[in-house]
Amino acid sequence: MRQSKVTKHPTTSRVYRNHHLDSTRWNGFEFRDDDIVISTSYKSGTTWTQRIVSLLIFGTEPLPQPLGALSPWIDARFAPVPLEQIIANVEAQTHRRFLKSHLPLDALPWNDRIKYICVGRDGRDVFMSLANHYGAYTDLAYQLLNGGEDFVGELLPRCPDDIHDLYDGWIHRASFPWESDGWPFWSHFYQVQSFWNFRHLPNIYLLHYADMKADLEGEMRRLAEFLGIQVPEATWPSLAEAAGFEAMKKAAVAADSGPGIFEGGAERFFFKGTNGRWRDVLTKQELEDYDAAIARALTPECAAWLENGRRSLDAG
Repeated sequence: MRQSKVTKHPTTSRVYRNHHLDSTRWNGFEFRDDDIVISTSYKSGTTWTQRIVSLLIFGTEPLPQPLGALSPWIDARFAPVPLEQIIANVEAQTHRRFLKSHLPLDALPWNDRIKYICVGRDGRDVFMSLANHYGAYTDLAYQLLNGGEDFVGELLPRCPDDIHDLYDGWIHRASFPWESDGWPFWSHFYQVQSFWNFRHLPNIYLLHYADMKADLEGEMRRLAEFLGIQVPEATWPSLAEAAGFEAMKKAAVAADSGPGIFEGGAERFFFKGTNGRWRDVLTKQELEDYDAAIARALTPECAAWLENGRRSLDAG
């Protein structure tokens, strides 16, 4: 399953369609030369990264739209807003645009004039966050995800009550034939490896959740340099403060209008934002199964980065 053959440039060779995703929604999308695409699998810091990019573009001033409308998730099949309306809103934006995706690189349209940001996180932490996320889905969420004339594939089952049952499916089963894990969603590992294979390209940037936790301002500065955004030195402390996880969560909770898709609304969506909770949950056998999944799906260098972030690059 591991992606070992790497071409000179990425190509769109996969189609993702399930209860959450529809990669064909990108078909025909017209990029601008300075567009930014932020791509993660899930529960890896997507919204956090969107907020950071918004701060680099707009500063700490109020955003012209809610973050989800300003930086829409294009490949979300279940979006209640019609795709045409989403695209029209994006096309009307006059500022630098930044878009969200949960697709691997080989399912995204490639454009060497735009910037791609891939966000990685230790898969065990991703799983723990996913268990909270999935377990909070409301009846409305299942109606949206499992409905619609464009629905393709297997229905999203109700989240198991036992976290170990969820883990067993997530680590051993796949939703797509070219993946080896991630059921009933998609593979966190495949998504990261797809970007890792092309990390040498100047318009691809790998950002790690643990690095943002350890040195948020430093990571923001490196990201600003990659994006070519000049930030006045005096504004960095206020930007980093506004980008903090708790500040972002507080703002999201204040703007939340109700539970909607998640029981508990934004409070439940963002949850703790911490790493390492898996140590008190996963068994010895489950950790061995994790190591086996890593070996199947990732190159050793990518696996080291996914577990350790910048430390693995510095060590190399």
